[in-house]
Amino acid sequence: MRQLRDTVWQRRGTSWVWDEEARNQICAAREVWSLRQFLRAKGQWPDDLPSNGGRTLVVAGLDGSLDLLAPTDAEAWLADTIKPAVLSFQDEWGSDGALVFWLPGGQNRVRANAATDEVGWLCHAPHGHQIDLGRILWGQANEYPQEILLRDSGKPAGLFHLRIT
Repeated sequence: MRQLRDTVWQRRGTSWVWDEEARNQICAAREVWSLRQFLRAKGQWPDDLPSNGGRTLVVAGLDGSLDLLAPTDAEAWLADTIKPAVLSFQDEWGSDGALVFWLPGGQNRVRANAATDEVGWLCHAPHGHQIDLGRILWGQANEYPQEILLRDSGKPAGLFHLRIT
């Protein structure tokens, strides 16, 4: 998987971030939206985004919602509810805004296959199933997500995808 050492993820595209330092670079805790707020805003996005000088929207709660669903239900919900909301955000903000999903435990739950660049989400016990995020959210365009690095030779802070189609 390609690595990203640039801050472009803070201004455009869609990211899944699990590193607290990375999240703190783009927003204060009070600026984070709940997943419910995000879904309600679909098609009615604010004129100014709440974080990073009006350039970024950080959303929390995706991980908890996925944990509450059986894997097949989670896959359907990602495809039928989350992806359309992400696409709506992209249509509204284009390259002028970033959408960041805050996943505090993501470093242990997001699995990237080094050989294929496929990205999965490890479901919470007792399921132990892995959801294929790449297939569901970015249509198998596996060459496009990039690992966000805050410093050279550091651990990935998240994943960045410039545009989901």
